[in-house]
Amino acid sequence: MASPSARPEPDAERLRALLARVAEGDALAFDALYRDASPRLMGVCLHLLADRAEAEDVLQDVFVTVWNKAAQFDPRKAGAMTWMATVARNRSIDRLRARPAAQRLAPIDLAEALADEGPTPAASAASAQDGRRLDACIDELEPRRQRLVRIAFFEGATYEELSQRVGSPLGSIKSWIRRSLQQLRACLER
Repeated sequence: MASPSARPEPDAERLRALLARVAEGDALAFDALYRDASPRLMGVCLHLLADRAEAEDVLQDVFVTVWNKAAQFDPRKAGAMTWMATVARNRSIDRLRARPAAQRLAPIDLAEALADEGPTPAASAASAQDGRRLDACIDELEPRRQRLVRIAFFEGATYEELSQRVGSPLGSIKSWIRRSLQQLRACLER
């Protein structure tokens, strides 16, 4: 249940009608439009700017733009809230771009928080080398076992699926895979 002070979501048709009246210069409609739409538009501005005072300034610019350009709103292209949110987004981006370059850059102490969590070049090289070693060891297996190991571990097939695919008993498949893994381990430890 909504709290008594919670404002209901503005009705799309109501917003469209208010915007049409604003386009005709209706100040009362503009006041109603402001009351209905400003909380959501403030959210757009605040999300992008992360500074309440700056978001409030931009919101004022947004409504000046809405007042001046309401006649350009075309309900066939977008909903009223979508149109106004686009104006709010664009004005917020304009404000971000107008900031001095020093303010647009993240502080240097955030560099660690933004660090790439992927493997380092050394780890990637070691991983590639390990992959080549594993491929060489798999190549040492007899062809049937090579195929079983590749299907089981690179395609994720179960023992039962392998048994059906190659037409061999389940027990034999398990033994072949177990012996193949032992041979691979020995090869990789050399």
